[in-house]
Amino acid sequence: MIPIRDTIPSKNYPVVNNVIIGINVLVFIVELSKGEGLNQFIFTYGLVPARYSVPDIAAFFSFGQQAISFISFMFLHGGFWHLLGNMWSLYIFGDNIEDRLGHVRYLIFYLLCGLVSGLLHFLINWGSTVPTIGASGAIAGVMGAYLISYPRSKILTLIPIFFIPYFIEVPASFFLSIWFVFQFLNAAVTPAQAGGIAWWAHIGGFLAGLVLLKLFLTLPEGRISYSMRGVTAKQKTPHLQVVNVLGSNEDSHLYGKIIVSPSEARLGARKLINIPWGFHSRLFRINIPSGTVHGTTLRLKGMGKQTLNGQKGDMYLRVFIRDRETFRRTWGPDHV
Repeated sequence: MIPIRDTIPSKNYPVVNNVIIGINVLVFIVELSKGEGLNQFIFTYGLVPARYSVPDIAAFFSFGQQAISFISFMFLHGGFWHLLGNMWSLYIFGDNIEDRLGHVRYLIFYLLCGLVSGLLHFLINWGSTVPTIGASGAIAGVMGAYLISYPRSKILTLIPIFFIPYFIEVPASFFLSIWFVFQFLNAAVTPAQAGGIAWWAHIGGFLAGLVLLKLFLTLPEGRISYSMRGVTAKQKTPHLQVVNVLGSNEDSHLYGKIIVSPSEARLGARKLINIPWGFHSRLFRINIPSGTVHGTTLRLKGMGKQTLNGQKGDMYLRVFIRDRETFRRTWGPDHV
């Protein structure tokens, strides 16, 4: 199962989230350039509890090096797959939380989640000389915030079956809850001071995300962040959309809806839609004609259900233009 994206499109480009991903990639390139000095680099900028709890070790580091490690550790990674897994999770969940908090609050929120995850790991692994690195704790905070922000969201997941792409939607609440339970169970059976995955850092980040989101939503967004929203507003909807169609036993036609942006409706667009129907899943390419207005119905001839006499019905897709008002009316307040 390969998660592709969540089914809630963000209204703004996730500028901060993309910058964070870019910084992580650049730092990883720096790691690759260190060669034999990589271990020293990791020990200097990773989070090593013994550097703070053991005076003889702490004496070798300046105050600045000790302080910056609580931030720098979350931008280091132990390998390509470690980096890819973390950045893909951040890509899927981070844009929506940045959408909800605004760009500036999201940046502070992300760093605080990573800081809390590092502090919890530090306290539980007091005296450990094993460096802790990775964005997992901060990303866990983003996932915790996503869980309570979009409880009805789903994760579009790719399951390749004999080289045929099959897409299903997994409830995000189920996915994230199972993920958290898995972290907790692993933390419970892993001895403190042991190397490997920092399970308690994940748990600390996740819980921090739950608490900090509520706190940050009580704070004003700020003039800079609010102004940035006008610049970063998206002009397009996702190219791939899941369309849940309806039909009846007596009717061979299928009925659904598709979301487009005002510019796509005005200029026209091509979309790839996935139609889950029973135990089957079908992909179609459709054209949105230029000049389409809100409420227009597109007829896809022969793409409905097949009747007993072998004839196929049609599929009718109603077009919804995504401005703020129609978006709320179509998807509900959780998606605005």
